[in-house]
Amino acid sequence: MHGLINRAIQSFVCTTYGQPCWLRVTEAAGLGFAEFEAMLLYDDAMTAQVLDVLCADLNRPRAEILEDLGTYLVSHPNMEDLRRLLRFGGVTYVEFLHSLDDLSDRARLAVSDLRLPMLELCEVSPAEYHLYCYPGLPGYSSVMVGVLRAIADDYGALAMLSHEGQQADAEVITIALVESAFAEGRHFDLGARKS
Repeated sequence: MHGLINRAIQSFVCTTYGQPCWLRVTEAAGLGFAEFEAMLLYDDAMTAQVLDVLCADLNRPRAEILEDLGTYLVSHPNMEDLRRLLRFGGVTYVEFLHSLDDLSDRARLAVSDLRLPMLELCEVSPAEYHLYCYPGLPGYSSVMVGVLRAIADDYGALAMLSHEGQQADAEVITIALVESAFAEGRHFDLGARKS
């Protein structure tokens, strides 16, 4: 598992549940360290163990925690760079949805050894979409539900999302767009400016 993914989990847990929770999790998982390095690669079993221990510690299902992680990745100020990468997908939520087919390629442009699973968007109607999340990263579809929900808010769109489970060789997320301009979205400027 790429260190960036593990660092994102670490940041999410520390910010949401506190450093003591993270230290309990890393100790119970038997990592032998408490800090993931962003540019290193780790055994997938290590990440799975951290998530198992976290779920037990919080007494919450993995899918819920991963969905919260997806929301954190878009909405928390610590993750502004990732939000910017996602928002480059389009001016509207619908344009963003259509850009998801290229998300793994855009991520690879930013970090060449980061491999995200392939996504495929199918437009059922102008107000309903199915997002197919192909295998490659366990729990990725749950993270994507959180990302999609948070980015809808970011655009000011009102969308209903549901995780439909496995269909053939992909997990499916249904996106029902209730209103594309429901509220004013968060400010976004294509040109990043540092204060």
